[in-house]
Amino acid sequence: MRLDKFLKVSRIIKRRTLSKEISESQRVKVNDKVAKPSTKLKIGDIIEIEFGRTKLVVQVNLLKEHVLKDESTMLYTILKEERIEREDSI
Repeated sequence: MRLDKFLKVSRIIKRRTLSKEISESQRVKVNDKVAKPSTKLKIGDIIEIEFGRTKLVVQVNLLKEHVLKDESTMLYTILKEERIEREDSI
């Protein structure tokens, strides 16, 4: 399954267009490599996503084309979620 589709189906990112934009801006890594929206995922892959000031690290547990909202968290396990401190230049 493509990375952008997985992020949408798993509801980590709400819209596929947004997941595509985040991937294209090099804010997503799969197994420590910068990933494109078309990167093919497999079970066991580790995904790192930076949104705003948050870094989320998840492991892929299951790949399904469609899941109900209540079942979406079965697709991944959160390994780490941290706030990123950035120094803003004035």
